[in-house]
Amino acid sequence: MAHKASPMASFSEISKEYHIDEYVGFALPNPQEELPHPYDAWVSIAKNLPVLIENGELRAAVEKLPMFSIDDLSGHKLQRLARLVLGYITMAYVWDQGDGDVRKVLPRNIAIPYCKLSEKLGLPPILVYADCVLANWKKTDPNGPLSYENMDILFSFPGEDCSKGFFLISLLVEIEAAKAIKDIPSIFKALEHQDQDALHKALLNITSCLQKALKVFKQIHDCVQPDQFFSVLRIYLSGWKGNPQLPEGLLYEGVSDIPKKFAGGSAAQSSTFQCFDVLLGINQNAGEASAAAFLQEMRTYMPPAHQKFLHSLESGPSVREFVLSKNDGSLTTAYNDCVEAMVSLRSYHLQIVSKYILIPASRQSKKPETSEEPSEMESKGTGGTDLMKFLRNVRGTTEKALLKKD
Repeated sequence: MAHKASPMASFSEISKEYHIDEYVGFALPNPQEELPHPYDAWVSIAKNLPVLIENGELRAAVEKLPMFSIDDLSGHKLQRLARLVLGYITMAYVWDQGDGDVRKVLPRNIAIPYCKLSEKLGLPPILVYADCVLANWKKTDPNGPLSYENMDILFSFPGEDCSKGFFLISLLVEIEAAKAIKDIPSIFKALEHQDQDALHKALLNITSCLQKALKVFKQIHDCVQPDQFFSVLRIYLSGWKGNPQLPEGLLYEGVSDIPKKFAGGSAAQSSTFQCFDVLLGINQNAGEASAAAFLQEMRTYMPPAHQKFLHSLESGPSVREFVLSKNDGSLTTAYNDCVEAMVSLRSYHLQIVSKYILIPASRQSKKPETSEEPSEMESKGTGGTDLMKFLRNVRGTTEKALLKKD
């Protein structure tokens, strides 16, 4: 029987088994940028989405595409690029100019290859976080640093530089936080050998990585304009589950006779933050049932290898129980600092949602042509949840994980 890497194995084993990179964590390292012929016809549309949408030519261009088999798309990176491209095309086709003219059927020439490719990769046929954030980037100077100034995204939606700002800042937050994943083998080794000093050191490093991630998160204000995000980009990230514009979901022509419902891309689909919840024993299942269920559902929108990694962590020994059992003030403080860093990230996320969704929604509702309060959809996240309620629940459950000190 093949050996399965456990959370206590070396990082190189974990990296190979669960597709976690030493430098970019759960992100796809060095994504490919071009598809071979004939799939370059897909890329041509994806690279020109903003112009095609603005000119009202997008849907006709998509409908004219031939049907391509996915059989010649070999290799993980090529398949991830093709999925990213088809995801962009799908979102653009469904929402087009974002004016309420919504398509309920995805044509078979896109639907069939998109669904087949998604099934192969173990992901739902909709643009998810693992596509638009984790596989949608490049360095402008290949030898330069992983920094906002030296990076770009592969594909954009309408809204000027909003896509770049939103996706790249999200990616850079991931990369900072994911640097702590390398500590996981030493954490489990410390638990196994009852080594409090080694655990203390690892917890300090996790806190430092999470604090740096928050610092990067704060750069979003310089890179993303609230009105552009709310009125433009958010539309293209919306899914067809819990969305009144597509109450029955989307029909994937040639794949199924029944419309399918899928949530849009959401930060809840980030494996990184669910990973630290599990590692620190922050039991989101102890929170409100709907929030816990949503987080569990969002795992099915993660690449299968990353889902398996979260499961493997859950089967490992408990950091929280170990810290509790030792009743050591210094160790308890180090643990609490990690949890506080998670609380800080989630508190800041709440501020961002207020600035980028709730305030623009409120302003829009006060315009002369609209008299009603912000609609239910406007206050929802792209994943289809009541965002503020969900995030408050998740933050509250995180706070409850803090240990009392004697």
